[in-house]
Amino acid sequence: MTRPRILIVYTGGTIGMIEDPATKALKPFDFSHLMDNVPKVKMLDYEIDNIQFHPPIDSSDMDVRHWQMMARSIADNYDRYDGFVVLHGTDTMAYTASALSFMLGNLSKPVIITGSQLPIGEVRTDGEENLITALQIAAARDEDGSPVVREVAILFENYLWRGNRSTKRSADNFNAFKSNNYPELAKIGLGITYDRDALSKPAIGLPLEPHFDFDSSVISIDLFPGLKADILRHQLATPGIKGVVLRTYGAGNGPTQKWFIDAVREAVDRGVVIINVTQCVNGSVQPHRYMGADYLAAAGVVSGQDITFEAALTKMMYLFGLGLDHKEVTRLLGTPIAGEMTAN
Repeated sequence: MTRPRILIVYTGGTIGMIEDPATKALKPFDFSHLMDNVPKVKMLDYEIDNIQFHPPIDSSDMDVRHWQMMARSIADNYDRYDGFVVLHGTDTMAYTASALSFMLGNLSKPVIITGSQLPIGEVRTDGEENLITALQIAAARDEDGSPVVREVAILFENYLWRGNRSTKRSADNFNAFKSNNYPELAKIGLGITYDRDALSKPAIGLPLEPHFDFDSSVISIDLFPGLKADILRHQLATPGIKGVVLRTYGAGNGPTQKWFIDAVREAVDRGVVIINVTQCVNGSVQPHRYMGADYLAAAGVVSGQDITFEAALTKMMYLFGLGLDHKEVTRLLGTPIAGEMTAN
């Protein structure tokens, strides 16, 4: 086999940050600083190129425009590289991983997203190992030369997770991400052990079909005890919204009072698409198990099943970005299109 060709897309984030001498706050630095602090990368027998955001950003500033930049960087270079590593801040990493999984249609090469909890220049940084391991996974090949990983995934510390199944679970633990409803794609220890059954197996050789348009005319609403009717109605009547991610209790439950169901049904009747996503980190919406969820289903709310909040939000933005009407968006929201939910 030829030497693996890997493209690094550096967006910013903690992995490339340095301390501002005046404020002592961390701020993004440039790619040369990052690579200078990881000399071991040169020990890998890979051809590595890079693309850098100018300027690098804190991932809290991530928006649709940045997703488009990442997707275009990958699409424009898709045939020239064997794999891609995206360096990204942790705060919105799960949103980006989900968005890219929908944007990169027919993806059959690895897109590995990683970052760190400590800057690359720190003595105890996790950034060095995360970067090196991400590069190794992006370069990994089966005996026939095909990529081992053919999807968007998050690599952090000891695990590789499906990107659109992942959520940030810790602000200070090196194992910062978790996929609560889908098994790890790989475990990282002395070696890298892949779960072949969990890995996506798309056809190889199909041309990439990128989709760059996102419509962010969506909001999320969290249910909580004490939610007032007038506030809920105001949220559901937000000018210009097309969709709502409704974060409910337990197995998809909401209040059974008439005012609540009526408000939701009226929004659906106006053409607002609403998806039911549980606030629980583990488990699934079960729309007919309890009365509270059954009422929502009867009102036309889509069951999000075991989808994450991040994937639900970005999937809705993606579907509206395709120019689909609310009926088609409603249908596709309840159907897995990129491995983001378990098929019923």
